[in-house]
Amino acid sequence: MNKSIILAFIAIYLPFKLSAEPSAFGAGDINNPSPYGLTSKEKLLLQNKKELKKVIVKSNNQANKVDSLRERLDGLQSIIESLSQKSHENRLNLNSFSIKNELELKNINEYEKGLSEANEVNIFEIDKLKLLISELSTIIDTINTSYVSKNEFNKLVNDVNLFKDLVSKELKSASKAKKSSLSKLSNGDIETKAKKFYDKKNYTKSIEYYEYLISKNYKPARSHYMIGEMNYYRKKYAEAIAYFKKSASLYSKASYMPDLMLHTAISMDKTGDISNAINFYEAVISKYPKTSHSSTALDRLSKLK
Repeated sequence: MNKSIILAFIAIYLPFKLSAEPSAFGAGDINNPSPYGLTSKEKLLLQNKKELKKVIVKSNNQANKVDSLRERLDGLQSIIESLSQKSHENRLNLNSFSIKNELELKNINEYEKGLSEANEVNIFEIDKLKLLISELSTIIDTINTSYVSKNEFNKLVNDVNLFKDLVSKELKSASKAKKSSLSKLSNGDIETKAKKFYDKKNYTKSIEYYEYLISKNYKPARSHYMIGEMNYYRKKYAEAIAYFKKSASLYSKASYMPDLMLHTAISMDKTGDISNAINFYEAVISKYPKTSHSSTALDRLSKLK
């Protein structure tokens, strides 16, 4: 009797056991490099596993891009902190100077005026850098939903670096202004001499004089334009663009605007920024029709289209 029960149990249990554990023979194992004997559900699960792996790889690549941009952002933040520290040190120096030299009121007033102007330039440029950092932060926040090409990103970084170099030059010029031998001359005389050097194509000397005028905030729009022109004739097109942009932002109705816009367009053309070059050529043609500037823009535009 007991023997019959045991045989019946084996007959029922053994097939069930074999069908319930196919993995004992390697079939149905989705972790196997070469799985076989998969059910439709196991095949679907394996496919999902492969897709998940692709998503993880793509997510890691995207995270690396974000980390790279954040490192660049941290670098710009360090620049801002350094500029802010210099601005704070200027204010401390001004207070100390005023206390120790109360008897020399005339000299103090001149020093205070120059230092205050330099400090205002610092604050203005710091605000611009903060705006650029804000724009970069927006790019980082949206990188997971929009693609930025390598060329576009490099152009953005290049513009920021050019602007940073321009700010750095102006800050250095402002800090040295009080020590310059030009401080003995009036701003009007300095401008006259700077123009004479320009006419003689002594650009090195002319740029020195115009940079001094910028540090004194004397006709800054025209001084930026003149330095931009000299960089343009030296074929330093990227630097020329930076100075032209600054000049136009300070005074957009100057008499030299036709030259500024045309030379900006040509500089962009020379640096490979074709889309913006086309826009500037078209703007020159529209704003200054029947002029030599318009004719030059038309001729150069026809070669790009």
